[in-house]
Parts: sequence; C-alpha cells; structure tokens
Amino acid sequence: QLQLVESGGGLVQPGGSLRLSCAASGFTLDYYAIGWFRQVPGKEREGVSCISMSDSSTYYADSVKGRFTISRGNAKNTVYLQMNSLKPEDTAVYYCAARFGSRCYDAPFEYDSWGRGTQVTVSS
Repeated sequence: QLQLVESGGGLVQPGGSLRLSCAASGFTLDYYAIGWFRQVPGKEREGVSCISMSDSSTYYADSVKGRFTISRGNAKNTVYLQMNSLKPEDTAVYYCAARFGSRCYDAPFEYDSWGRGTQVTVSS
C-alpha cells in the first residue's frame, strides 16, 4: 500500500521560507501525480500545487504562484514544496496526496492516497 509522510512544517515569520517534504513508500512514483493540499479549520481542503512524476509538469494555485515551487527529489520517491515569501494566510495543515496517472488535478477527490499532514504557521 502506498504510504505518504509529510515533514518540514513549523512556525515561521511572515516573509520567511519553509521546505516541505513528502516521502512515499510502497510504490515507485513514476506513474503518479503528487499533489500538495492545505486546510484550515472550517474550510475545504484546497489544492496548492501538483507535479506529474512522469513528465514533471506542474500546477500551482493562483494564490501561491511565484512563491511556491514543487519539485521531485533525486531519490524519486520524494517530492518537495519550497515555500518562500510566506504570508499569514498560508497558515494551514499541509497534506501531500498521490493519484495514479500522469495528470494533475486540484480536486481532493481525484487523489487516492494521503499523508497525515504537517502544520505550517506563519506568524510574527
């Protein structure tokens, strides 16, 4: 069974940076798309970014374009989300998710496997 584990969250001041990691086990990710989502209490889970592991195509939500960068690690079973110029509104629990197939989607229901999430708090 595909398992995903997020790490790298924490407390950061506005304007700061964090790098989140998503480590997968159980399968190689060559034929998967990996998405990052975030959720705050009382709101729906929001798609942030996605990468297709087969062709490295990427997707970003408008709210993070130019600030966040998604990439695959050299180990191939790891995906990173580099978050720069963080804002208080980026505060959320961040989840990585996997779906079989090369195409990225921003809807949570398209993804089959989920990690447990990592908290990101942007505050002074």
